[in-house]
Amino acid sequence: MTESSPHETRVRSSVSRLLIITPLLVGVALLAVAVAWTLVSADLGFFGFLLMLIGGWAVAFAFVNATFEMRPRMLGVVVHIGVAAALTALMYWAIEHGTEPLAALPEGTKAVVVVLQIAAGPALGWIWLGLLSRITDLFSRRDSARRPAPTAPTWQRDGSGDGSVVEFSAIEVRMREITSWIVALVLVGGLGAVALLIVLGDAVVQAGPKIAIIVVGVVIALPVYLLFLAVVRRRTVTCAVAFGNDELRVRVGSGSHVIPFRQIELLVWRTASDYARVEVRGAGVDLSLVVGLAKAAAGRTAELPDLPRRVFRRFELAGLSVEQRRRDDIVTFRRSQ
Repeated sequence: MTESSPHETRVRSSVSRLLIITPLLVGVALLAVAVAWTLVSADLGFFGFLLMLIGGWAVAFAFVNATFEMRPRMLGVVVHIGVAAALTALMYWAIEHGTEPLAALPEGTKAVVVVLQIAAGPALGWIWLGLLSRITDLFSRRDSARRPAPTAPTWQRDGSGDGSVVEFSAIEVRMREITSWIVALVLVGGLGAVALLIVLGDAVVQAGPKIAIIVVGVVIALPVYLLFLAVVRRRTVTCAVAFGNDELRVRVGSGSHVIPFRQIELLVWRTASDYARVEVRGAGVDLSLVVGLAKAAAGRTAELPDLPRRVFRRFELAGLSVEQRRRDDIVTFRRSQ
């Protein structure tokens, strides 16, 4: 087994921190504050309820991302399905039979259980949305067997005569900004869910907690998720990246940039997943083109081809070093200090 280099470990930790560790820590912190708030105020209140909604979603967000990052892929699917089924069964039991056991608990333990019950609503909704994404992908694969399957963008000979060029659809945005959008949408969805539950106050009390779970997990979460995809994909533009003999040429919509290899400070090239992207920095240019979330052109998939072998040699001659290869779908080049 090959050991990871210090560079690989650092970049892998950066990705995990952004998409898994940070939201997990934020979610746990929010739920801890919600428990403290419940104990101090002896009442859920609007603020405490909002903390539980956001905290539960943040933990689920981290969990779903972690399952998508697991290798082999089937391991992530099994863990995802197992947790979704177990959490659903636990929620059902808590709703149907958990009233008496909850009443017998000490106040501190009761507060923790109540917070987790409420937080489980948006968490379960997000986890099932993740499973819906997997199912949709499965049907897409089956449909592709009945018609010509879309293909990944391919390298073509550049018209300038030196090197290769690939055209693709992408969104000019940073991953941190996408994460901020998701958090903002969750806040809006949480406020909408709270407002709707307040309006339906008597009906919710009569129908029981199931209504709250349905409202938060389906009626609110699903439209917000679809809205997020629609808004993000509206920013899709046609892009092109060309590797010449000694320069990188990038076209984003109607704009273009030319960066000599010797002035490139960083280049990240990820070929697959929702996080497929090109990041390049140097010579006054700082671009992040996310391919995985963009609306792909007809007959194309939302991914990138592998880098040509000649690029590795050209970058090495220009003073760039390969910092990481991760599962063969992401390569990071960084200028040696």
